[in-house]
Amino acid sequence: MFSEALMIALWAFIAGIDLFDGLIHIHRPVVTGLVVGLILGDLKTGLITGATLELVWMGMVPLAGAQPPNVVIGGIIGTAFAILTQQDPKVAVGVAVPFAVAVQGAITLMFTVFSPIMHKADQYAEQANVAGIVRINYLGILFLGLFYAIIAFLPIYFGADLAKSTVEMLPQWFIGGLAVAGGVMPAIGFAMLLKIMYKQEYAVFLIAGFILATYLKLPLLAVAGIAVCVAGYDYYNNRNNAARVAKKEVGSHGI
Repeated sequence: MFSEALMIALWAFIAGIDLFDGLIHIHRPVVTGLVVGLILGDLKTGLITGATLELVWMGMVPLAGAQPPNVVIGGIIGTAFAILTQQDPKVAVGVAVPFAVAVQGAITLMFTVFSPIMHKADQYAEQANVAGIVRINYLGILFLGLFYAIIAFLPIYFGADLAKSTVEMLPQWFIGGLAVAGGVMPAIGFAMLLKIMYKQEYAVFLIAGFILATYLKLPLLAVAGIAVCVAGYDYYNNRNNAARVAKKEVGSHGI
C-alpha cells in the first residue's frame, strides 16, 4: 500500500500545482478519478466516481474571496475511498465533500501564514531582483505541492484498512444516508452552474434534454450528441445570417 499511497501523493502534488499555477485542468475529479483508478487497480470505479464528483464540483467555482471545497483532495480521497472500501460512488461523494471543506480551510490558513512573504517580494521588485522573485514563486509552488502530497498520502496509507473496517461496522442506514447526500450533491452542483449560466431563451433546451434523458431513457452520450447537432445548426445559422446582414449593409453603402 505504501507504493500506491506514494504515487497518489505524487499525483496530488502535480494536481495541486495545476489548480493554482498550471491551469490545464488535470486537477479535475474526472481526470483524478482516472489516475487514482489506474494506481489502485480499479479503473472502472475510478472513472465512475471521478465523473460523479465532477458533477458535484462543476458548479463550485471560486468567486472573489469565496473558496469552494477543495477539488483536488475531494477528488482524490473520494475516489480512493470508493475503491478501497468498495462502496457506491454516491457514498464516496458524501465522504469527499466534508473532507474537502476541511482541507480548503487548512489551505486558506496556509495562504494566510504565507502572505507576509509577499512583502519580501515587494522589496525584490523595488530592487529589480528578478532572481529573488523567481525563488519566492518557486518556493510557494513547492510548499503548496508538498502540502497536497502529504494530505493525500496520510489518509490513504494509514487509513485504508481502518476506513474499510469502519465502513463495515457502520449501520446500513448511515451508509444509505451518505448515498442520498451524495446523490443530491450533483444536483446542487448543476444548480450552482445554472445560476451563473442560465438564460431564459435557452430554457427550452434544458427541458428538452431532461425529457430525452428521463422519459425517453436515452444514454447521456446520445443526448450530448443531439446537443452538439443543435449547437452546430445554431452556429452556422447565426453565421449565415450575419453574412447576409453584412452583405446587405455593403450593398446599401454602395448605393
